[in-house]
Amino acid sequence: MSNMTNYLAKVLEVPAERLSLCSVQYEIKKVAKGELLLQYGEVCRNTFFVEKGLLRMFSIDKNGKEHIIQFAPENWLIGDRSSLYFNEKSNYYIEAVEDSEVSVLQRDFFNNLLEEFPDSIEKNDLVLQKHVKSLQDRINSLLGETAEERYLKFIKMYPDLLLRVPQWMVASYLGITPESLSRVRKELARKNFITDK
Repeated sequence: MSNMTNYLAKVLEVPAERLSLCSVQYEIKKVAKGELLLQYGEVCRNTFFVEKGLLRMFSIDKNGKEHIIQFAPENWLIGDRSSLYFNEKSNYYIEAVEDSEVSVLQRDFFNNLLEEFPDSIEKNDLVLQKHVKSLQDRINSLLGETAEERYLKFIKMYPDLLLRVPQWMVASYLGITPESLSRVRKELARKNFITDK
């Protein structure tokens, strides 16, 4: 059973006997590290569910600086919703940070799913509302929290990513420089050392 099938069964509560019907509506694709699934200026046609590996969505500003919007490790969905649903050109890139396997979901996948399984509407709506809440919390964090507070939230949200991504990517996600991130980590290590004594 793929992780996507497991997600449909556990999160959206699609009946077990109907899961095979869903599995024919998406394909699993292998993606090499560094490969782009979406480029700036393209219209996003798919949502990606990470079976194995790690993706990131980022933008590049006019000065050539990258800003990571989201990481997507195993069992996460990622896609440019604005581009996908409003048929607009994307402002983002989606890239494989590691060699990965993703389930490629067509634009109408979830609409078709909800038509076929109306009992899943409430569960799907809950997933969407949690995503919106997460984005709002992230904006608030970037606007009003210290680098240390943001870093601690990052660790809570992505507990295993510090071992999987370079420090500059973590800094980009947090909206700080790698040097600032180094200072934050040293300060936290110092606090923990004092606390542990």
